[in-house]
Amino acid sequence: MSILESELVLNDDGSIYHLHLLPEDIAETILLVGDQDRVPEVSKYFDSIEIKKNKREFYTHTGFIGKKRISVISTGIGTDNIDIVINELDALANIDLQKRKEKKEKKSLKFIRIGTSGSLQKSIEVDSIVASSHGLGLDGTLNFYPMQFNDHELELQTKIATQLDLSFVNSYVTQSPGNILSLFPELTKGITATCCGFYAPQGRVLRAGVKVPNLIERLSKVDINGLFITNFEMETAAIYGLAKLLGHEAVSVNAIVANRITHQFSKQPHKTIDQTILRVLDVVQLS
Repeated sequence: MSILESELVLNDDGSIYHLHLLPEDIAETILLVGDQDRVPEVSKYFDSIEIKKNKREFYTHTGFIGKKRISVISTGIGTDNIDIVINELDALANIDLQKRKEKKEKKSLKFIRIGTSGSLQKSIEVDSIVASSHGLGLDGTLNFYPMQFNDHELELQTKIATQLDLSFVNSYVTQSPGNILSLFPELTKGITATCCGFYAPQGRVLRAGVKVPNLIERLSKVDINGLFITNFEMETAAIYGLAKLLGHEAVSVNAIVANRITHQFSKQPHKTIDQTILRVLDVVQLS
């Protein structure tokens, strides 16, 4: 059966709807950044750039470091955008857009998120780097998909939900799919909580107030046999879940620019982000 036009939406030039990309525009190794201005901050380290395209907040540069072809794509903020980006990148790799049919031979893409994040442990200092072993989804995105969580993920999901006691949140837990995480042996590992917003969902109090005034404390105290929630941001859990569902590998590498326990913010965030980019590119070249 062909995929209906209302389900797989294409532009007049045959490109995928939101990203405005063609299959040949992307590499099999894809770096995901939130901020569109971070795309050139990554691609400036490429030896050559062959493609520059953008639509809305989605900017793409594809090029080479040595013989390694790499794409860097901005996702914007939040799991709603991750839902768009991962699905459309998978469609570019694994659906024949002209025939509107799945390809018989599937490609497994490698997604590496380079993001900024806030620490939830006093011991994880500002300007350090954390690699997410798991994503804790506090957003609900994956609840719309037929996810099949393994026993380890289900156990963590149950224990974390009990310890957090957020009855109005249907949380989920996803592991980093594939083997990319093992390429960062020296980085601190832990659970990254993925929130559905920046203010109340991350415990920030402005004029609207918060429903859970002790959210930061609750998150920081979760302990599952020595596995802690190390940090939080707004994308990782959905990347892990969708990548796993679609047969791809993924890892999230987080530049820690704030510590919500000590209330510190980085004095050099751009330097920390640049160091994180360079660490990821060192790994990508060898993978």
